[in-house]
Amino acid sequence: MTIALNLPLNPKAEIPHYTPQGNECALFERAWTRQLPVLLKGPTGCGKTRFVHHMAARLGLPVSTVSCHDDLTAADLTGRYLLKGGETVWVDGPLTRAVRDGGVCYLDEIVEARKDVAVVLHPLTDDRRILPLERTGEILEAQSGFMVVVSYNPGYQNLMKALKPSTRQRFVSIEFDFLAREKEIATVATESGLPEGKVAPLVDLARRLRALKGQDLEEGVSTRLLIYCATLLDAGLPTFDAVRAAIIEPLTDEPDVKAALLEVAKATFA
Repeated sequence: MTIALNLPLNPKAEIPHYTPQGNECALFERAWTRQLPVLLKGPTGCGKTRFVHHMAARLGLPVSTVSCHDDLTAADLTGRYLLKGGETVWVDGPLTRAVRDGGVCYLDEIVEARKDVAVVLHPLTDDRRILPLERTGEILEAQSGFMVVVSYNPGYQNLMKALKPSTRQRFVSIEFDFLAREKEIATVATESGLPEGKVAPLVDLARRLRALKGQDLEEGVSTRLLIYCATLLDAGLPTFDAVRAAIIEPLTDEPDVKAALLEVAKATFA
């Protein structure tokens, strides 16, 4: 069953293009109205980040995007004391600013961050909706317009980098995958300007290469790479130069695998 909500959109902001896969837009709206945190999971480049910015624009919310990495600490999110003009002053991090002022704090690839990052989210992702700041002695209550959204790619998880069940179960989860063929063709054409008839072979190539994931390839072709490739084609670059630069080279460094992928590309376009 598809859920439909008629929430007011933000007329002043340009809403980024997004092609729904199912009822994820309605689910996000419901979660926002009831102040529930959201977890997005799916392969690299399938539209998770675009979805967040699309929904935030629809709802008229600012977005603070944090790209998580091995060195990201809780202090990077909450804030720290810094020297300014000879004085030591507290400077809010992106999470604290969103808690104080409202808006979406989006943590991309949450499993890449250090473990203390997930811990600092716990009191914000239950019924308390608070952010304790030990260094300032404050306990901040989240604004009604605050929302925390995290994402990760399950295909990259291992024993060292996995989201604990105690963290996962604090979120409403939405699973993403690559779009169906016709929807992906339309999306790539819209984003790149290349006609759909010329985009179709690119999408067919991507679907063939995605079937190789776990064999010769660690990851399949993302929709993002298809848009890059179509953009190069629309700019006049020869087909196989664009395919090599935007699809094959980003997928692998192995010469034998690159040669095999190029043969698949030639067969697809032939």
